[in-house]
Amino acid sequence: MDIDYITRNRKPVIRLFGKLLENNEHKHIIALDKNFKPYIYVIFHDIDACFDELNRLNILKVEKVYKNYEGMGKEVLKVFFNHPQDIPKLKDKIENLKSVKEIREYDIPFYRRYLIGNGLSPMNVVEVHGRVLSEKSSTCIFQVEKPPKPRKSSLPELKVLSFDMEVYNPQGIAQPDRDPIIIISFSSNHGFEKVLSTKNSEMDFAEAVADEKELLEKFVETIKSENPDFILGYNSDTFDFPYIRDRAAQLGVPLKIGVDGSKLKFTQISGSNAAMIRGRIHIDLYPYIRRYLQLNHHTLKHAYRELFSVEKLDIPQEDIHVFWEEGQDKSEQLFQYSLDDAKSITQIGEKMLPLSIELTRIVGQPLFEVARMASGRHVEWYLIKKSFEYGNLVPNKALSSELAQRKDVHVVGGYVKKPVQGLHENIVYFDFKSLYPSIIISKNISPDSLTQNTKLDCHISPEYGHKFRKKPLGFIPSAIDKILQDRIRIKSLMKESKDKRQYQVLDTEQKVLKRLANTIYGLYNHNSFRWYSLECSESITAWGREFLKKTMEDAEKEGFKPVYADTDGFFATYK
Repeated sequence: MDIDYITRNRKPVIRLFGKLLENNEHKHIIALDKNFKPYIYVIFHDIDACFDELNRLNILKVEKVYKNYEGMGKEVLKVFFNHPQDIPKLKDKIENLKSVKEIREYDIPFYRRYLIGNGLSPMNVVEVHGRVLSEKSSTCIFQVEKPPKPRKSSLPELKVLSFDMEVYNPQGIAQPDRDPIIIISFSSNHGFEKVLSTKNSEMDFAEAVADEKELLEKFVETIKSENPDFILGYNSDTFDFPYIRDRAAQLGVPLKIGVDGSKLKFTQISGSNAAMIRGRIHIDLYPYIRRYLQLNHHTLKHAYRELFSVEKLDIPQEDIHVFWEEGQDKSEQLFQYSLDDAKSITQIGEKMLPLSIELTRIVGQPLFEVARMASGRHVEWYLIKKSFEYGNLVPNKALSSELAQRKDVHVVGGYVKKPVQGLHENIVYFDFKSLYPSIIISKNISPDSLTQNTKLDCHISPEYGHKFRKKPLGFIPSAIDKILQDRIRIKSLMKESKDKRQYQVLDTEQKVLKRLANTIYGLYNHNSFRWYSLECSESITAWGREFLKKTMEDAEKEGFKPVYADTDGFFATYK
């Protein structure tokens, strides 16, 4: 479900947070692994001198390994450290050694390295061997003694708990230094519904508490007793959880809602704050809706109507305090409104989460982070994972000077033919299937296949003359080819499937693969992409323009008249 690391006795200990099923009981497991060590790769000028110089530093050990480097197999040094924090401390010293040409993979975080190195993907079943250290009613602490192994198995049912809150804000926009929380509502995917409030109610699902302090204590208690795998909110990264944190701090309520007893914590992901709960995956559905639904307004009300074609109960935020003040009937409408919000969040989550769960399994990074990453980062971590599988060294992130140089570089895009004005009939449409991914594979467009050698058998890009070796298949073309082949295989399984649930799972998987394949080509010209290549980017669009123009010319010879074209297809009339 999740992963991090802690330090014990000055040594790093990986913590795997998972769900353990025993006798149909819902129990969490925290598996501790102290055997995995951080490492980087060193490319040397002189191996003996490099061994000698490295051993004078505070490192754990050095091993010789073979990796693919710049398109060729090469012997490099794998340098292990006692602690992940030693890598940034020693990076510059190692890089400046006379015997060292370059260092690689120093910028991959330790817990991500653990997942990649052990072939693990979150949201998958994992087999661990070791011994139980302690066991409570809801959590098992486990000591890992052998490297964990992934197992092919379907996921168990995961518990989802959604929440929504209301604030008493008669002075306008809610401010945590003055405006109290008056209602917190819960909804789950297993029938649990509850409204906690500082006002009495006769409604079955409502429970009154003495004051806001008790309300927040009950919030913590409910999360612990329900013991969910997922906690869902709507705008909860930027409003609900920060507000709850600030009010709880004022009232002296510790928000210990992690599986390990840890407090709610905030971290930065892709430049934004994210509320993190250890062992439980907090998902803010608001960014999902903004990313995947084209709406004029992205409120919960509009998102719910778009997804389910149903109008939910709605009370404008500026009227919350009015409903709170105006007697029993109005306040009970407010309770129902808050509960409906929580229930709507659960329903939206059940619709949206499968895509992210499948994306997490393919990309191989924690769902909490995958849910907040841009699509380019999904592709990058997928390629880093594949690099390990293929034995490739991962390129380092670009330095600030490189980013600055790339910032103003622009690549000519796809061919566009302006529409022929007028009313047309007998319209046909021609479309290339996966045009850019197909070009990358067929023309072997990859930084490791790019060459200046005129004697090699190469694909030569139109307009620019960039040369790409025909053999062997480059890293990124092979990765895309694997994605496309997997998608073809899955779509064939969908045609054979008679099980509705299996069909939905397969459909979600093929959609994720399609998204990954269609994202890769545009990243070659993204200035922070590890595999950035201006030559690759220029060549892809140049071949795309050539193929589209040539196809339109051939169509005209057969009696078609193109009336509009854009990137990977064109409209034409036929008489």
